[in-house]
Amino acid sequence: MVSAKEVQLLVLSCLIFALPSTGENGSHLVISPDSPQSPVLEIGTDFAATCMITNTDEVTADDLYWTLSGTVVPKEQYTRINKTALSVTVPITSEKREWLLCRCKNVSAYVVLNKGRFMHGIFLTKGYRPGKPENLSCIAVQEERYISPNITCVWEAAGRQTGFVPTTYTLNVRSNIGMYNVSTREKSATVSVGLFPNHETLDIWVEAHNTLGKVESEHLKEEANWFVKTNPPSDVRVISERTFPTSLLINWAHPIDEVYVKLTYEIRFCPSGSQNWTYVPLVDTAKGIQSFRLQNLQPDTVYVTQVRCKNAIERGYWSNWSTNATERTPEDRPRSKPDLWKIITEDESTARQVWFICKDPVLSNGRIIRFDIKIQDHKDRVKNRSGELESIPVNRSKADPSPSQQKITILKQISLDDKKSVEVYVTAVNSVGKSPEASLVITEKVNELPTVKDLKVQRNGGQLCLEWKPPARPVSEYVVEWVSGSRIDWQREKGSTKNTVIKGSLEKFVSYTVSVYPLYSGVTGKPASKEAFLEEGVPLIGPAVKLKGKPGCNEAELVWNEIPQHSRRGFITNYTIFYTSGTKTHNITVPANTTSYTLKSLSRSTKYDTWVIASTIRGSKRGFNHSFTTLKYGTGEIEGIVVGVCLSFLFVVLLTMLLCIYKKDVIKDNFWPRIPNPGESTIGNWSPDYPLKTETPKENCLSGISVLDVDVCDGKCGSEDDKASLPLKKDKYLSEEHSSGIGGSSCMSSPRQSVSDSDEGGDMADTTASTVQYSSVVASSNGYKGQTPNFQPQQAIFSRSESTQPLLDSEENPDMLLQEGSRQSQHFSRQPSFTHTAGNEDSADPADFNQLEMEQQVLEPLDFCPLEEETTPTDGQSADGLPAALVSSYMPQLGGYRPQ
Repeated sequence: MVSAKEVQLLVLSCLIFALPSTGENGSHLVISPDSPQSPVLEIGTDFAATCMITNTDEVTADDLYWTLSGTVVPKEQYTRINKTALSVTVPITSEKREWLLCRCKNVSAYVVLNKGRFMHGIFLTKGYRPGKPENLSCIAVQEERYISPNITCVWEAAGRQTGFVPTTYTLNVRSNIGMYNVSTREKSATVSVGLFPNHETLDIWVEAHNTLGKVESEHLKEEANWFVKTNPPSDVRVISERTFPTSLLINWAHPIDEVYVKLTYEIRFCPSGSQNWTYVPLVDTAKGIQSFRLQNLQPDTVYVTQVRCKNAIERGYWSNWSTNATERTPEDRPRSKPDLWKIITEDESTARQVWFICKDPVLSNGRIIRFDIKIQDHKDRVKNRSGELESIPVNRSKADPSPSQQKITILKQISLDDKKSVEVYVTAVNSVGKSPEASLVITEKVNELPTVKDLKVQRNGGQLCLEWKPPARPVSEYVVEWVSGSRIDWQREKGSTKNTVIKGSLEKFVSYTVSVYPLYSGVTGKPASKEAFLEEGVPLIGPAVKLKGKPGCNEAELVWNEIPQHSRRGFITNYTIFYTSGTKTHNITVPANTTSYTLKSLSRSTKYDTWVIASTIRGSKRGFNHSFTTLKYGTGEIEGIVVGVCLSFLFVVLLTMLLCIYKKDVIKDNFWPRIPNPGESTIGNWSPDYPLKTETPKENCLSGISVLDVDVCDGKCGSEDDKASLPLKKDKYLSEEHSSGIGGSSCMSSPRQSVSDSDEGGDMADTTASTVQYSSVVASSNGYKGQTPNFQPQQAIFSRSESTQPLLDSEENPDMLLQEGSRQSQHFSRQPSFTHTAGNEDSADPADFNQLEMEQQVLEPLDFCPLEEETTPTDGQSADGLPAALVSSYMPQLGGYRPQ
């Protein structure tokens, strides 16, 4: 792209050249060479120019300087010729066009319109010399039945060119008739010679030229037919002859008459579908023939044939190949054995299921219509026994190619015991004959021969390469088998082979089980197997994870199924388990052979999302999410809590029952206090108006009290007032006998403070709030009722009595008792008497007796009206014969209870 500065310089130069050369406005500078004004320079050379001052003395050569494309040329490149001339030498290196100017130092270039006479320049155009054309070639093609008069030539241009200095090429053709040429700037051209000069010599060359020079190519001087290229042979036909199953006959027609061009032919052929062509040697087709027989072909094989031709001279152009001519060779008897093999599976029983399979013979030489199979026991073969021959028909169409694609045929299935060995013989039959016999021996399972060692399967260059170490026993051959799902294929290798490449068709991302079987003279040994992929990829689907059973409170067991074989697309290197509760995601990596894992340290009653990723060396695939919620209580925790609570409750109940049993009396006294039965109280026996009742002593009592019939009061000894008052007292006693608290045993008792109410409104319930201990002193006369003992010192026995009956007024107030006793002593002449029956009457303490006497001195005897009299004692003697003064009695409760 031209810059603005270059445009400005160009305009200035035009203005300078437009000015007249003489006169006031004429230029005083001249550059030599000045013709032409735009010289063409060869790139890579040096250019010299001289600036001269004319018609002025204003400036000298010292005031001049040079610029190239606006850049001042260094002074080292200047040469001062004289006072008025200055030359410069510049190298031509770039391909762009540029200005070379001569200027005066004292004159500005921007006032060139007024002082343009002090600046002059030339415009430099650059280019390359033309290169010599090389590799010239010419051709004349056939049109219909003749050769075209147009000769087309092509060549290669040497060197470089620029757009400012183009190169022109001229194609020259000289014949005996005349000279023909054409010019062009391309690297090819066509010259018409009127009529093609057959059998004449032609001279052809190319001339390249531009403003910097010209050059010619090498001359081609050859016979005109040397430049001819004919059409391919026509009407090519292939004939199959039944009597010659290994040959085909080919016929064709000449593309042009021999008058013009004598031709030679070339033939090639290959089986249909193959790209490996076989060429017939030129020595066999050097003459101008029109037919040829192909030999040593494969019977019953489709072949594709092509023919081409050229000038018979040594050098010339081959025509294009003819169209394909296809034909199948006739059938022939199979020349190779069928490839017999087996598939063995084991069921739950001890029997082995064996399928015998085979491929068509490699040299089947026709369509196989059946297989003849014979199976016999291996021991029968030793005894020269023949098995039964069975024919297995093969249903295939004639369109199926037989040799190129060996189809697998299932021959027969048998059930074979582990301790039995068989030998199998198979022949293939086509429409012409039978093939050689193939055999295979299946030995007992326990006697299988050794296998190969250290089998390795590796990927290399889009193939599976196998390597192994042979067993110690010599091997006749190896069978390499590869299985994918229900598809099986195999190939055979020589016994000396230690490594090989699987030659069959393998697919990417498909798992193959590759096995190597050693064969010992037809007897199959144990296989060595490996799993391999031709190429691995990312799994198609991810593992489907789920929960095994119910989750716990802190753990959950996850299980997932292995990805189906066809969806793995590679070896699974590991599984990665992800689980999250929404806040943080955790991951765990487990080996590829793991299909379950237990997550631990989980939170209780929390929802978790989990998924599993399966990884290969090429990538990973994620499975679907699975959600679960952990339990609040673990397995057995609720049962443990319930059982613990129940056991604790039972323990407490049992402990409470034991305490109740051992502390029943304490509990009874605290919760159910003893309320005496007034009907059992002995105080009623002391009343003279109360019927006598014998009290049975209670067990475990220290003493018992028996009430004797005592004549308390006699109607004869009382006054009338007393008799009148006696029934009233009697009624009072009878009405209050049930409220009395006196009585009961003195055992297991403790003193209590008595509480009593007033005479008017006392409540019975209040009278039982406490127990007062009473005591009685009974004088003993060492005799029984009705007996008159001798007078002896009497002893008094002090006995305790427990009762809830509050104390009588006379008991609480002894003064009242004395007063009451003195009054009653005036009315009664007889004293009541009691007998105290003790466990040991002789054990009375003298001190107690003295105490009794003291009490008798204080207390006056009470007068009771007897309910029943048995005897009439004498005055001053009790009913028991004791003195009345020695009998102690309680005061009757006359006025009810009184407050204490």
